[in-house]
Amino acid sequence: MQHFSLLDLSPVPEGKTTADALANTVALARAAENAGYHRYWLAEHHNMAGIASAATALVIGHVAAATRTMRIGAGGIMLPNHAPLVIAEQFGTLATLYGDRIDIGLGRAPGTDMATARALRRHMAPEDSFSQDVQELIGYFGDMPEGAAVRAIPGVGTHVPVWILGSSLYGAQLAAHLGLPYAFASHFAPAMLEEALSIYRTTFKTSRFLSEPYAMVAAGVCAAETDEEAQMLRSSQELAFARLISGQPGKLPLPVQDVEAHVPAPVLAQVRKALSCSATGSPSTVKTQLSAIIEKYRPDEILVTGMIHDHAARVRSFEIAGDVLTQLIAQKR
Repeated sequence: MQHFSLLDLSPVPEGKTTADALANTVALARAAENAGYHRYWLAEHHNMAGIASAATALVIGHVAAATRTMRIGAGGIMLPNHAPLVIAEQFGTLATLYGDRIDIGLGRAPGTDMATARALRRHMAPEDSFSQDVQELIGYFGDMPEGAAVRAIPGVGTHVPVWILGSSLYGAQLAAHLGLPYAFASHFAPAMLEEALSIYRTTFKTSRFLSEPYAMVAAGVCAAETDEEAQMLRSSQELAFARLISGQPGKLPLPVQDVEAHVPAPVLAQVRKALSCSATGSPSTVKTQLSAIIEKYRPDEILVTGMIHDHAARVRSFEIAGDVLTQLIAQKR
């Protein structure tokens, strides 16, 4: 493993506002940079009271302005919601402002409910044009001739690195075919992780972007001074996920001591299965659990994420995870 990175959904805790969430994102990014994180990704979600990063490119610019060395990008932009030219202009502008620190991960899902997807897209195309849209976007970032009919300005010549994201096998196949880096959303959908990585690695085609496959695995993390404290802090994310899959999404709930008393057993079992690619506990427990994930899946990079209601506790959790991952990388060298 070469690097460790952080995915921030810019959560809005109960009792707080989106302004609070965005301020927390900037503070967390600065802490992550100090803790040695390689990149800091934000994600596109819409019509969700508990996530403040809907205007993802704007938040990326805000975070990039508040940091100095860490890569900043999207994990990801849901490309079917947008014209590739618009995304090329947005991220081309970011790359022009902040240099070679910007990257973009592309997803095929809408990142929202279908009613909101229709509101975003104005019309729903019946065909799946994701592969073509990805290649169109990459073209806009390239060295297009001045005589080209359509150019992204800013964007042309910025060569913003493009990743393919996925939680199924399709993204792995596309990333391998195009010779692009690949990130799997195992922090909430780990079922196909092993098969997707195998497909990506065995069918990868060398490209002008990569000479060999480069895979990133996402994992949840909730670290604290003790196992008991970490388990309680994690209950906020379990409650939030339970409400989401039950059709009652909202802000990030306060933690509880006995999450089992608040979520029906079948729902909680579903939640814990979805969030199973994770590490929760004291520094030593988190080190053991992250080490097991790294040993099993052999990622080139690990992307950690976690929703904790208390901002200070969330920052501390990622500081602990950063220290653990620094140790694990050093042990492999």
